[in-house]
Amino acid sequence: MADAYGAGAGTRTRLRRVTDRATPSPAPGDTGAGPGQLHRGMTLLATISLFIGTRTAWTTAMASAPPVAAAISVCYASILVCGVLCLTVRDRRSLIRVDAVVLATAVALVTCGYLLDHAGSDEGVLTAQAASEILRGHLVYGQPWPWLFGTPQVGITKTMSGGADYTYGYPPLTALLAAPVHAVVHSTAAATLVTTALLLASSVLLWFLLPAVWRSAATAVCLGFGLLPQYAYYGYPAITALALLVPTVVRWPDTGTGGRLGTSGLLRAVCLGAACAAQQLAWFLAPFLLIGLYAVRRGELGRRGALAVTVRYAGTAALAWATVNAYFAVQDFSGWLHGILLPLQQKAILHGQGVMGISYYFTAGSSRLDYYSYGSMLLLLGLLAATVLFVRRLGPALTVLPWLAFYLATRSQDGYFLLMTPLGLAAAATAPPAAFATAWQPALPRVTGRRARAALAVALLTPALLCVAVAAASPPPLRMTLAARLATRHARVGVTAVEVRAVNRTGTRLSPHFASRTGQGASDWWKITAGPATLGPHATAEYVVTPPGGFRVLHSRTYLIAVTGTPMTITTARLPAASPS
Repeated sequence: MADAYGAGAGTRTRLRRVTDRATPSPAPGDTGAGPGQLHRGMTLLATISLFIGTRTAWTTAMASAPPVAAAISVCYASILVCGVLCLTVRDRRSLIRVDAVVLATAVALVTCGYLLDHAGSDEGVLTAQAASEILRGHLVYGQPWPWLFGTPQVGITKTMSGGADYTYGYPPLTALLAAPVHAVVHSTAAATLVTTALLLASSVLLWFLLPAVWRSAATAVCLGFGLLPQYAYYGYPAITALALLVPTVVRWPDTGTGGRLGTSGLLRAVCLGAACAAQQLAWFLAPFLLIGLYAVRRGELGRRGALAVTVRYAGTAALAWATVNAYFAVQDFSGWLHGILLPLQQKAILHGQGVMGISYYFTAGSSRLDYYSYGSMLLLLGLLAATVLFVRRLGPALTVLPWLAFYLATRSQDGYFLLMTPLGLAAAATAPPAAFATAWQPALPRVTGRRARAALAVALLTPALLCVAVAAASPPPLRMTLAARLATRHARVGVTAVEVRAVNRTGTRLSPHFASRTGQGASDWWKITAGPATLGPHATAEYVVTPPGGFRVLHSRTYLIAVTGTPMTITTARLPAASPS
């Protein structure tokens, strides 16, 4: 090709030297090579993500804290400069420095956001109160604190039995970490400061642990989009669990290589146990990690070696979990056990974006809401079984699979899906499919083709889907006829009471509780001023229920709901939007 296209001898010689000489590939640690477009793109996306929510924070700060607004304005300049530099620098070392500036800018913006909003939500308020009780040597679990829920920002978790939960329902680690802070800062800020600091620390740690090309993606996911910082400002204990799970899942397939846990493996196990002692979401990830660890190590060490490594890893995690919980278990075992299991058995009122919305938002209700919970548990078991059978395919997704089960739960909130998203990024960057190429999975002699494996996977998930179908297709337990008593206050039409004729269409005794909703949430419980506490099988009763405060404004779509806790049921009827006579 040099002879054909060269214009002269000198040109031909020069072209031969270029084409004959092999172009050396840059070493993995060579930061002087030119950055790739993927790296530039990651940095640019992280830079753009820092704009999200920044205007709102700046506007709020200008009214209440001008120095914070000035800091946000400086962050704007940093964002703009980084946007230019990430597309113009010519070597990897310089782009990594830009990544570091983007991270520093994100940390500054999150810090500014905390200074503007650190009052916390219900979880933060409860954690701060638990920290206060720890300092005074009082019981933490099983103690109702209803006075904490007097502001709109502090929501109440209502239960299907007509009550509400005012107790601390999380493992104790976040409260323990907040206790020394609460000794100095006597407010909810003690809890929100801990969770915000842990989010920032884990984000920086993840940045350093990931390969250079992925680092800005960590900045965007952890800090840039504004989702996780908001949960940190609210004081969610799940942020503590996330911070501890970050070092657990980064390069987790390397744990126990050669049959030795080593220092890194022991630290991963301790972090996993501590995460389980911080928030219940970590419980759902733990079995997937143990299955994956056993499969990867068995492919290398054989059955006995893999089992030994996995047992040591699980035992270390369990010891760390027990150490954090020991004081509370000894202090009041029954209250502690009920408290840490509370979110799993409290039967909270329906809420979220999952399939339970079929019965809550789109139909008149369901008499078998419990089947959503059964479906959620069966989906979790099915995913665990699929992981055992197909770990080579599903291994890279082990940090994402557990959250699928919550889509079928009666409490199917988006927080369950997004709070652990940095773990998926960590797995994508450090646990690629190649890490599972030699992992052990059971031999299935009759399941060899792709269609057969797909059919088996569908069979594992079918019981969960059947449960969802039962819950969604079941009719509401009550047939309700409503007659609203309307009035006008301040030129607004509203309800002062509703006469309800309820017919129990089931063979089970029910204890209905009433509330209203206009959108996705439910009001406080309406007061039953007339009517029986329980409604027998196939019985009919007349109820009169009044809204909280004695008046409820009517919107275009206002519904009255009747729920029961055992069994879990819901019936929905639309309130007439008529003018008062």
